[in-house]
Amino acid sequence: MASQGSWAQVRQQARAQETQTEALFHTYAQFASTTDIDPEPSDEEQRTEEQLNEILEKRTALLQHLARLLDSEPTPPSALKSTNLARHREILQQHRTELSRLKTSISTARDRANLLSNVRRDISAYRSAQNPQNPNADPHASEAEYMLGERGRLDNSHSMMDSVLSQAYATNESFGLQRETLSSIQRRITGAAAQVPGINGLMQRIGSKKRRDGIILGAFIGLCCLALLWFL
Repeated sequence: MASQGSWAQVRQQARAQETQTEALFHTYAQFASTTDIDPEPSDEEQRTEEQLNEILEKRTALLQHLARLLDSEPTPPSALKSTNLARHREILQQHRTELSRLKTSISTARDRANLLSNVRRDISAYRSAQNPQNPNADPHASEAEYMLGERGRLDNSHSMMDSVLSQAYATNESFGLQRETLSSIQRRITGAAAQVPGINGLMQRIGSKKRRDGIILGAFIGLCCLALLWFL
């Protein structure tokens, strides 16, 4: 009974931390959706990101504790508990992927804003250096703007490639965790089925019957083919 209470209490904490994580994501996503992002992270942005990293680590430790409680049960664990644990792990991985995506979006938006600011500053400096009296009259200004624009597009392409690679790695990690969870559930189901009296004998009889039916069906098909060849 104490084990059941411990499981229920720890799982309640896991659900509460998932709700807290969703609230932090709501705040953190606002920094990614802003159109006029600051060149440097604000104190609130840094504080929210630190809180998200901290609560994700706490949830990881909490789910490890849940797994130990499940493994320490004297009887085979119920399928419901295994499913609940797998679901909590899946949500945790989804939140890790979402945090990585938001970090990449904020970083890309900040790099783009800084790049545009640097390009404008470089163009102004170039024009001023060539013609301090009238920067707009410089004949090479269009060429300089074109070259700087090309550099900006290359930097944006690199940032987008880094973002795609980061999401691909996160997705690969998620698939690995799901594969591990499914393997664990399969092992538990196999172990539980092995402890049911007579299940092995029943499975053997079913296998023998299937083999016998296969032999009979094969012999029947062979006879039909021989008869067809004989009459032809």
